[in-house]
Amino acid sequence: MSAARRYCAALVAGLLVAADPAAARTFVFCSEGSPESFDPARATTTTTMNVAWQVYDTLVEFAPGTTTIRPALAESWTVSEDGRTYLFALRDGVRFHHNARFIPSRTLNAEDVVFSFTRQLSPGQPLGGTQEFTYFHDLGLAELIEAIDAPDSRHIRFRLREADTTFLANIAQAFGAILSAEYAAALTAAGAADDLARQPIGTGPFAFESYRPDQVLRYRAFSEHWRRVNEPAGPGERPDGLVFAITPNAAVRLTKLRAGECHAMAFPATGDLDAIRADPELTLLALAELNVAYLALNTTRPPFDDVRVRRAVNLAIDRQAIVAGVYGAAGILAQGPVPPGLWAFDPDLPAVPFDRAEAQRLLAEAGLADGFDTELWYPPVSRPYNPDGRRVADMIRADLAQVGIRAELVTRPWNAYRAALYGGMPSLMLYGWTSDNGDPDNFLNVLLGCKAAQPGGANLARWCDPVYERLVEAARRTGDRAQRQQLYRRAQGLVRAAMPWVPLAHTQVHLALRGEVFGFTMDPLGRHLFETVRFRPLPP
Repeated sequence: MSAARRYCAALVAGLLVAADPAAARTFVFCSEGSPESFDPARATTTTTMNVAWQVYDTLVEFAPGTTTIRPALAESWTVSEDGRTYLFALRDGVRFHHNARFIPSRTLNAEDVVFSFTRQLSPGQPLGGTQEFTYFHDLGLAELIEAIDAPDSRHIRFRLREADTTFLANIAQAFGAILSAEYAAALTAAGAADDLARQPIGTGPFAFESYRPDQVLRYRAFSEHWRRVNEPAGPGERPDGLVFAITPNAAVRLTKLRAGECHAMAFPATGDLDAIRADPELTLLALAELNVAYLALNTTRPPFDDVRVRRAVNLAIDRQAIVAGVYGAAGILAQGPVPPGLWAFDPDLPAVPFDRAEAQRLLAEAGLADGFDTELWYPPVSRPYNPDGRRVADMIRADLAQVGIRAELVTRPWNAYRAALYGGMPSLMLYGWTSDNGDPDNFLNVLLGCKAAQPGGANLARWCDPVYERLVEAARRTGDRAQRQQLYRRAQGLVRAAMPWVPLAHTQVHLALRGEVFGFTMDPLGRHLFETVRFRPLPP
């Protein structure tokens, strides 16, 4: 059969999946929000990354449910003695997806890898420009990577300016996804380069089919995926398709799950957990995720440029009441940016007390005895680190009012909310983070480093301390974990003293499934990976 005829057959199969999910064994996931883009290099939220993980593979990856690196598109690699040169060997015969405008003429080769990273390194390309790729820039990879080249079609060499112990873990993240250079060239030649972020082509276990914004996202199973071809299927029936039914409200997600309209739902509400456990048709999965919820204070804006005011805000908020009232048993009170599951966590970091009298004294000392007016931004959707942004915001507003800080609540649709935060608009904002690589650098550098304090960066407090920066950079350069731990704990002490955040909570995250499906693995990095999901055989 010709490539064109094969494509038509695949398209018809995809339409059948869309028309009759039950008959076609489509797995439906009730997700919590819409993706910001289908370009994995522009992803900064777990919502968008989880959309990308279905379509793309990386050179190396985290084994599901762990933070352990294993081979993926690269079957092996070597590292030079000085830690500055990485040489990756690609798998043979890895195939790309196809769509109505593109049928690949070849399998994966080194050109695709060079393209996928070079576009993030080199400004001025039609599909490049470091300024467009926030996460890559926040991690300092544009400065770290000196050169990328391909000795031959199966090997890629990265040369770093200095050794960096986080390099492998970093390129296993979504921005390290390998795209088709051939597809990108075809789109560019057609004057449609932006469609790379709208109609993705990858090598992953599912191929993109269609997207109706804020409603539904459809994929078809990719029968030629390299792992599917090379590994046994195991028990159960593979889904022929995957659907993300975008459902921001947790109660509506649960209603759909119970009605059989979806097979799994993200982030059930804390108050529904016991009912889900008691339902014989449902299964509740739980895992302590590597995450943190926090209130960021924009340190470049008065009065939050004054550390006395930032300390007053910290002291004025009853964080324990928030954890008890909103998170329940799923929450752990946070004392700093690093979750307790990470080896750099400092158990001796002093707790921030709840002390309204001291908060009022500090405000008076800062010349704000009568308080002040501000805006408090809160997320409009449930997140793994914050199940109810509005309720948390209400509790914070009430606490701040007790010391004279008058906060007006503000929100926006999720993508607009994120754009405002990353653009530096709010002064007080609720946000959070789930680790993408299981390394402390992913919290202390990405969320509080100076590079990330630039417009578009993930350091929403816009806090930049040169001493802190030197500690975090030194920790990245050494391979001695004990030394890294010491450096990171010193850095956490500086964060505590400067108080650019009010740390709120770390969470146990839940996902609910219907009984007819199995094989999903909860992931400490917040990834929703559906490659291993299976349907139980239907009764005769």
